[in-house]
Amino acid sequence: MSILHEWNTLQTRRRFFGTGANALGAAALASLIGKSTAEAAPGAVPTHFKPKAKRVIYLHMVGGPSQLDLFDYKPKMKEMFDKDLPPSIRNGQRLTTMTSGQARFPIAPSKFNFAQYGQSGMWMNSELLPNLTKNADDICWMRSLHTEAINHEPAICAMQTGNQVAGRPCIGSWASYGLGSENDNLPNFVVLIATPTNREQEQAISSRLWSSGYLPSEHAGVSFRSKGDPILFINNPPGVPDDMRKQTIDGINQLNRLNYQAVGDPETHTRIRQYEMAFRMQASVPELTDLTKEPESTFKLYGEEAKVSGTFANSVLMARRLAERGVRFTQIYLNNWDHHSNLTNRMPSQCKDIDGPCHALIEDLKQRGMFDDTLIVWGGEFGRTIYSQGGLTATNYGRDHHPRCFTMWMAGGGAKGGRIYGETDDFSYNIVKDPLHISDFHATIMHLMGYNHERLTYKFQGLDQKLTGVLPAKVVKELIS
Repeated sequence: MSILHEWNTLQTRRRFFGTGANALGAAALASLIGKSTAEAAPGAVPTHFKPKAKRVIYLHMVGGPSQLDLFDYKPKMKEMFDKDLPPSIRNGQRLTTMTSGQARFPIAPSKFNFAQYGQSGMWMNSELLPNLTKNADDICWMRSLHTEAINHEPAICAMQTGNQVAGRPCIGSWASYGLGSENDNLPNFVVLIATPTNREQEQAISSRLWSSGYLPSEHAGVSFRSKGDPILFINNPPGVPDDMRKQTIDGINQLNRLNYQAVGDPETHTRIRQYEMAFRMQASVPELTDLTKEPESTFKLYGEEAKVSGTFANSVLMARRLAERGVRFTQIYLNNWDHHSNLTNRMPSQCKDIDGPCHALIEDLKQRGMFDDTLIVWGGEFGRTIYSQGGLTATNYGRDHHPRCFTMWMAGGGAKGGRIYGETDDFSYNIVKDPLHISDFHATIMHLMGYNHERLTYKFQGLDQKLTGVLPAKVVKELIS
């Protein structure tokens, strides 16, 4: 059997329609590939109910922020400074190899000051988050997230894709697949990697975190660089004018269309669309990244750091610009939250990076009438331990990974502002009320985008695959306004 004949036997839906089996099929094919590729671009999957969030901005704090030093106030721990964590609290739970060999587990209370804010009375770090505290009632606080993964790579993978094993589509790809495009000149899903001020202990960030997995590759995240050209090779090579570049792309795409008609591989159709998208982005991306037309009030809100490419402030401002141009999902990664040591000297710079920009993003979206339909998500892959890793003093300590409970927050896009969900024990070690598994969190985000997580599926390897996997997951209605 020839390779071509073998491919011909692998009937796809488009190929079935294109073989002339019936007039309706031929008409369907014409609507898909007989016109311009902009018209042929696949549309959205119909939502199952009216969405509250048209777009998402996901701020992932790589390394696992300490809930104890930011949002989960535990005043009783001050009385237990340097005392051993009671075995009844740990209860034989799994530890990482970084602290499992410690002779003892001394309790390290947060050295930072906390206060209550808003009508919700949310306890927040009052020293390091002076701007974000103003938004206490805009934010939906979730203090009882938990996951099975205890190390970074599987934990980040689980948080982004719903599974600790790499190769599944990430949540941004599911959003792209479901919601479709609002702008033919920009990708549905964009990734930005911000550079932290302090770079003491960074974790690896790999492109598989924004992979489309088994979904069509057009739904993979497009990474924008912080230095040089935002996207590699998007500009013409020296000496190549636009008309020559367009002629080249037209020729390549004509070959791809012939190949598609002969073979029927849907990925060939994706390549056609992506070539033309890249050509259109030559005009749209420079306009997107040109901040000179932003009024000075923008930089008064976001801070002068927003003018510096690659900073978190600049990335968040770029996320707002992407959102208002119709990009469905913007993912920002900020590294250096892996506080195994020297937490009290590193946490201030981390909080300075995020405090003003997060507050600014909320206020900016409000001013533009976009807050109610733009979901902002903030959080890491797990939390940190109450006990110190390594040396402990009254003014400095480190914290190990802790997947049993951690804090995340959402704002806008249908999230219930001022809601405080979940409680932990006095040690922020175990959940005592309203546990929230990351799969339930994913199901809730999908619900806010208008989808039943059980029904937004993609057939792969004989299964109806979905973000939340095969284990039960539920939408947490208390998080929804």
